[in-house]
Amino acid sequence: MGSLPGTFAAIPLAASLIALGPVDLAIIVIYFLFVIGIGVYLKRFANTGHDFFMAGREMTAWIAGLSFISANLGALELLGWAGSAYQYGLLAVHWYWIGAIPAMLFLGVVMMPFYYVCKTHSVPGYLELRYGPHTRSLAAICFAAMTILMSGVNMFAMAIVMQVVLGWNLHLSIWVSSLTVALYVGFGGLLSAIFNEVLQFMLIWLGALLVPILGLYQAGGWSGMVRRIEHNVAHGATYVHAWSTLGHFSTNPMGINWIGIVFGLGAILSMGYWTTDFLVVQRVMAAKDLRSAKMAPVIGAAFKMFVPFIVILPGLLGLALLPMKLYPQTYVQAHASADLFSYNDVLPLMLVRYCGPGLLGLGVTALIAGFMSGMAGNISAFATVWTYDIYRPLIRAQASDSHYVAMGRWCTVLGVLISIATAYVAMHFQSIMDYVQALFSFFIAPLFGTVVLGMLWKRATRAGGFWGLLAGTTSSIAMYLWVKFDPAALKYIALSPQAKPMAEDMFRALWCFLIGVAVTVLVSLATRPAAAVQLQGLVWGHTEIPSERGYPLLHRPIFWAALIFAGLVVLNIIFW
Repeated sequence: MGSLPGTFAAIPLAASLIALGPVDLAIIVIYFLFVIGIGVYLKRFANTGHDFFMAGREMTAWIAGLSFISANLGALELLGWAGSAYQYGLLAVHWYWIGAIPAMLFLGVVMMPFYYVCKTHSVPGYLELRYGPHTRSLAAICFAAMTILMSGVNMFAMAIVMQVVLGWNLHLSIWVSSLTVALYVGFGGLLSAIFNEVLQFMLIWLGALLVPILGLYQAGGWSGMVRRIEHNVAHGATYVHAWSTLGHFSTNPMGINWIGIVFGLGAILSMGYWTTDFLVVQRVMAAKDLRSAKMAPVIGAAFKMFVPFIVILPGLLGLALLPMKLYPQTYVQAHASADLFSYNDVLPLMLVRYCGPGLLGLGVTALIAGFMSGMAGNISAFATVWTYDIYRPLIRAQASDSHYVAMGRWCTVLGVLISIATAYVAMHFQSIMDYVQALFSFFIAPLFGTVVLGMLWKRATRAGGFWGLLAGTTSSIAMYLWVKFDPAALKYIALSPQAKPMAEDMFRALWCFLIGVAVTVLVSLATRPAAAVQLQGLVWGHTEIPSERGYPLLHRPIFWAALIFAGLVVLNIIFW
């Protein structure tokens, strides 16, 4: 169980709070029809595998960058972290700043040249070139499982919004959202997903800005909100600082210390997610040239710095202004009361609080856009990895390009159907973020160790890469099951008896990364390395990267990356 912040009495929602007017319903219906229409229109431009799976590699830096950030701006961002900000306070901002921006800049400046120069279609595709088919297959199977499980999170999150705000049946909401995504991704592939993600990015900001602006006005600004939180919540001062409470596990609501945040989150999980998760990397690979591919994550990082304003701030405002107490998802399910709401409900509750006719429709549409963006990102990535890295090499190696495009469309539908099943799995976690962080520690942290060693260490061998990835993944799952069946084991994983579940996720990611790297190094030293000619375009020192010296300073990705990193440092000092 997570902490239960707040001292409010739970009260039922009034019926009027979940009533949409004709204007609101019209906005939502128009949005659904519009995104499906985009998919139908773009179908004519996605008839080859190169177009369907890689969008023809014709995206500009801005289109790729906005799609890159929008693919991540789904349930994990909008609903999950608003709920986590209510549960953990300002500590949740770490998943945006130290837990995202350095990794995005590292992807653009250091890792993107390797992905782009070798012209791979996916991260598992790079692993095949570097480590061989066995490592590619293992990574592809793990990634396919993760994308489907993550897609289920987005479906579940959207269903929650429909249930809380509109009073719709949970199961109906899951099916409506999933079938819409299946239609527009199935028609237009990655091209359709990218164009819809750019549209959804605009809608998300337009609709989601309503809650923080109106909420801060009512709370009396930032200082007024802080005073209300300190009054409403036990130990409320610990909810409004990003770093000063991380000296010990027992001095903050997350039950974690700075080691878990800096190394487990910043150095491992976030680096792994933003540099090896094909869901987001796929968007950058679709850029039209190397410079655009390097600039896209940098552009995404600039926008990422401000996303907490529309995601974390509503959760903090919920602590200050909501006249009710929210609980873990599992607690609400166990009591089955209409008077109880979970952490995951905080954003829709705040939306209902501030948005009248028209504005409510716009706000709900923004949430739907975010959820469908996350779902579409996972489904399009699943279609590519399944077709290119599982189906083609393992099942049918010799087939026409049109056959693989047809397979991509069919597995889009199949992926949506499996995701519906995983949406029900997500219901059994106390919050969306507990579910998501567990998945990342299983699949992303070990994969990052394998990829970064492959890019930066020429001595890493095929056998080392395979056994390191396998050891890291299995050790992470084993640690999760150990704590699941013996909760007292948490103190060994997180190195403290005061640690809480989020700390477990961070330290589990750190341990499985170290295990994977250690196994890769040991096996590599015991086996024969590849010849230098086989590492061309794949490893640092054996890859010719085009120079940017001919570009003006303002056109160089490294300049903007340095500027954004300086802004990140300033923000962390301000909210220390």
